[in-house]
Amino acid sequence: MAIHKTLRTKPKPNRSPILFFILSLLAIAFLCIFSSSISINGSLFRSEKIQAETDESRHSVGHEKYLYWGYKIDCPGKHCDSCEGLGHQESSLRCALEEAMFLQRTLVMPSRMCINPIHNKKGILHRSSNVTSEEMWAANSCAIDSLYDLDLMSKTVPVILDNSKMWYRVLSTSMKLGTRGVAHVAGVSRVSLKDNSRYSNLLLINRTASPLSWFMECKDRNNRSAIMLPYSFLPSMAAKKLRDAAQKRKLEVAAWFLIGGIIYEEIRVIKVRLGDYDAMHVRRGDKIKIRKDRFGVDRTLHPHLDRDTRPEFILHRIEKWVPPGRTLFIASNERTPEFFSPLCVRYKLAYSSNYSKILDPLVENNYQLFMIERLILMGAKTLIKTFKEDETDLSLTDDPKKNTKAWQRPVYTSDGEGS
Repeated sequence: MAIHKTLRTKPKPNRSPILFFILSLLAIAFLCIFSSSISINGSLFRSEKIQAETDESRHSVGHEKYLYWGYKIDCPGKHCDSCEGLGHQESSLRCALEEAMFLQRTLVMPSRMCINPIHNKKGILHRSSNVTSEEMWAANSCAIDSLYDLDLMSKTVPVILDNSKMWYRVLSTSMKLGTRGVAHVAGVSRVSLKDNSRYSNLLLINRTASPLSWFMECKDRNNRSAIMLPYSFLPSMAAKKLRDAAQKRKLEVAAWFLIGGIIYEEIRVIKVRLGDYDAMHVRRGDKIKIRKDRFGVDRTLHPHLDRDTRPEFILHRIEKWVPPGRTLFIASNERTPEFFSPLCVRYKLAYSSNYSKILDPLVENNYQLFMIERLILMGAKTLIKTFKEDETDLSLTDDPKKNTKAWQRPVYTSDGEGS
């Protein structure tokens, strides 16, 4: 018969709960410091690599063949010495992007865009006669990646800049390949460039031999179906900081009242969700050009534009599209102070100038300001343009945007009289 003995265990000594708590805190602190060190070192390592990898990452989604139009938008061409406005330059840039898309090539974009002094009031331009043409170009231009998000753009049309390491590699390789590396072309259609093996197998197609503006050379004006990128493409490719600024203003649009010529901000800021405000683009200054004919009579290319973009006519025109009491964001190149204030009898008006605290630290030139304004316009519930560009557009005037160069007498009254 087995005998079972009861085993007695030695009592465990009581451990101080305070000591256990201190040890736990020390362990947690050590882990936090260790993980923080890894995070800091990792982020420093990533930041050092990020610039070097930008070209490579953008190229990884691109093509192995390249298209080059020149180091300035519209240059070579008749606008090398002059500088066109943002809209004109975007027409050329969009055309070059379309051609690269059609040819399945990576577009080599200029690293800077010239700024027309007419469209800039931020004071970055200077007219000293003691500077070289390169210095003047740098002063009268801005970095193109300060306007556009090139990584976002590359998801549709792969691009690299002409000051990137990748572009220098392409140039070096093309010179080594000789006649198989590069061709300088002018007056050749995009179809020929794609289908003719003389061009299609080349590493680089160089368009700088063209004497024309980019959009004149590569655009098929008679074939609307050839358009591959909509007008809204480049506006939607705005640099991230510009998109962020526009989004901030779209989500928090302040209503301002203009009473007796004095601007009063409402006691509280009205939160207006995207889609809950209307917007209007009023183009006046650069389009209202008057010249006298040989008989001393005023003539203009857009006879009704000055009349149709005045507040009293705007009120009548938009009443069927914008109900009273709505917040109306106005983007315009009209420089007369309080020019649109008569509209406040029916609408709550908002302008870019209302947001100077947000924009002044951000905006370096009027091109950036206009790109932000375009994003605001695109987000409006009802958008009214100056000219009708598509059949579905709402416009302030019925005058065509592209005139036939026929100078006519301006009309200032509703009955069609000249004054």
